[in-house]
Amino acid sequence: MALKITLKPGERMIIGGAVITNGDKPTEFVIENRVPVLRQKDVMNEDEADSPCRRIYFAIQLMYVDPANLSEYWRLFLQLAREIGIAAPSTMPLLDGIGEDIASARYYRALKKTKILINYEKELTENVRKSA
Repeated sequence: MALKITLKPGERMIIGGAVITNGDKPTEFVIENRVPVLRQKDVMNEDEADSPCRRIYFAIQLMYVDPANLSEYWRLFLQLAREIGIAAPSTMPLLDGIGEDIASARYYRALKKTKILINYEKELTENVRKSA
């Protein structure tokens, strides 16, 4: 089944590893085969990966768009997940689910779950600040 995407003027996205920037008018794409697709709202720049959970998101994003270096990004994920799990054991169910999605090559789904993890990390951090 084809994927139909409409880009807003100036909107960017990644299709199969290529960064696409739309011109000044809305554009419609139909992607007819299976390739990694990330809209601008789902793309994280490296400088935005400024917390452990955000670094996990960035590593998974790289797994998705750069499969040639998958083992490197997988090791990074495992290291970060271990550190986060030790620091905040309540994150383990989310980390386990993310790991399962990665192991099954469901990277987009893993990214969505990692957004939940990032929000949880923010909540935990705010709670620590309030109690300090």
